[in-house]
Amino acid sequence: MPKISREMFDEFMVPTYSPGQQIPVRGEGSRLWDQEGREYVDFAGGIAVSGLGHVHPVLVAALTEQAGKLWHVSNLLANEPAISLARKLCEATFAERVFLCNSGGEANEAALKLVRRYAYDHHGAEKDEIIAFEQGFHGRTLFTVSVGGQANYREGFGPLPGAITHLPFNDVGALEEAFSSRTCAVMVEAIQGEGGVRDANPEFLEAIRRLCDTHDALMIMDEVQTGVGRTGYLYAYQAYQVIPDILTTAKALGGGFPVAAMLCRAEVGKSLGIGTHGSTYGGNALACAVAGAALDLINTPEVLNGVEERRQRIVAGLEEIDARQGMGLFSEIRGRGLLMGCVLREHWAGRAREFLNAAQAEGLLLLVAGADVIRMAPSLVIPSEDIDEGLARFARAVESVVASN
Repeated sequence: MPKISREMFDEFMVPTYSPGQQIPVRGEGSRLWDQEGREYVDFAGGIAVSGLGHVHPVLVAALTEQAGKLWHVSNLLANEPAISLARKLCEATFAERVFLCNSGGEANEAALKLVRRYAYDHHGAEKDEIIAFEQGFHGRTLFTVSVGGQANYREGFGPLPGAITHLPFNDVGALEEAFSSRTCAVMVEAIQGEGGVRDANPEFLEAIRRLCDTHDALMIMDEVQTGVGRTGYLYAYQAYQVIPDILTTAKALGGGFPVAAMLCRAEVGKSLGIGTHGSTYGGNALACAVAGAALDLINTPEVLNGVEERRQRIVAGLEEIDARQGMGLFSEIRGRGLLMGCVLREHWAGRAREFLNAAQAEGLLLLVAGADVIRMAPSLVIPSEDIDEGLARFARAVESVVASN
């Protein structure tokens, strides 16, 4: 067997991704090591997935214990870890019913199918409009990419599902004007992650809830990226005091193991009756055992309260880095908790990826959210020393970009 190389990726993989030249082979906490033994501080978290860092011993124990018992039985039979995970999710949220699947895209697909089916069951086929928002992101299936508000992700994949209306994010007036008796659902992110880490205004979410109630429509909260402690709340809706009818969750739910869920009220969930939807691997015993352990760890005051403390430490470091630049680097730092969007000032607009690449060269992993926003989503339990080391490496990366300007 030849040594695995980055060149082999280009040789054998469909060119959907363009990963960096490094290949990580080992992780521990908030550090990664590549094939050459080089160490990285991880402020990316696998795109907000590694909520407890890498190779957390409690998750490893849950996985290995379950691996010695039972892996997969399909949805023809129930399994204990899946039932346990569903119970925990219901007890921790507004939800009364759960559909388990494998990814955020699948959870959102299930939510979108559910709202159409619920409207069909209760109001008839003519109530089919789904309202969503510009720059929103909900997945890569044909339905979710159609509901997502970024046209470049839809281009070339038509014909697309219809009866979908896109409105400006945070625009209550446009929302009120668009709503009608034909509207069956609104899908919204509490924070638009891929769309630039843009926070929903409280009055905007309150308007969605009010209008859904008025027009017999359902509110879907996409918490794939904001859920499972990322904002300092188990789910971000809890910070807004706005309760959706349906919530989707993935990413940090499994701490790196593929698992997702759609949560809903019992009355709504009735419309996904026997045979209406399914997932071969959904509710997999291995995934649910890991997710149950991750949820138990994260849904504690120690972890959730620590999220804001870590944010403040990172923000203070970023402000110090920003102050060193004569014309400044960031116009604002958006988001909640440890989902952070550092918006580049006009002078640096369009150059977020340059900072990402420079950070990688210094041994720091970052994300972007569009061309103008540097995104950070580190572990919810990242130690102070890793925060400080990551900020030091980012400072050097900034200096290198500035020096080359």
